[in-house]
Amino acid sequence: MSVQERKERERASRERLIVATARELAEQQGWDAVTTRRLAERIEYSQPVLYSHFRGKREIIGAVALEGAAEMAAVLRAAASAADGSRARVTALTRAYLDFAERNPAVYDAMFQLDGGLAFAKEDTPEPLKDAFAALLESLGEVAGDSVHPALFTEVFWAALHGLATLTRAGRLPPGDTERRVELLVERLARV
Repeated sequence: MSVQERKERERASRERLIVATARELAEQQGWDAVTTRRLAERIEYSQPVLYSHFRGKREIIGAVALEGAAEMAAVLRAAASAADGSRARVTALTRAYLDFAERNPAVYDAMFQLDGGLAFAKEDTPEPLKDAFAALLESLGEVAGDSVHPALFTEVFWAALHGLATLTRAGRLPPGDTERRVELLVERLARV
């Protein structure tokens, strides 16, 4: 292995460490606790080393969001592929999405609530974000109906999922009705 290859491998490893540490700190204490000073202390590198990878917290949030989007896409596809039939797929997809949001609140915030400097619904949208949407579209497109564009239907369904995830987490919806909400969303919106 050349010196250059070793340096590139070390750089990639440091970058993964920064993102993993930011994510862990955010999940434990919230995004306000994630500062470049605190990250530098936790990873045992200087702040200039951290800044050589990311220009600041915004880019770190963006990196966490991209990692989260890739994970969400995998979770959604696994849930949908394990189900048999349209209704079961949409129900499994819905539960998987809401479970992901509940289990990973800081990652979910990085993906959808915080400014990570990422473009959504544009030509320059990063691939992991496009893939997370595609993971929804793959199952929801089949239940959109003949008169509705599958991507438009997926956007509306996703908005409903996001609303449920956000309102549930904020304590704005009564606990205990989650399963009924999932059933209602699948039955009325997906009509399967």
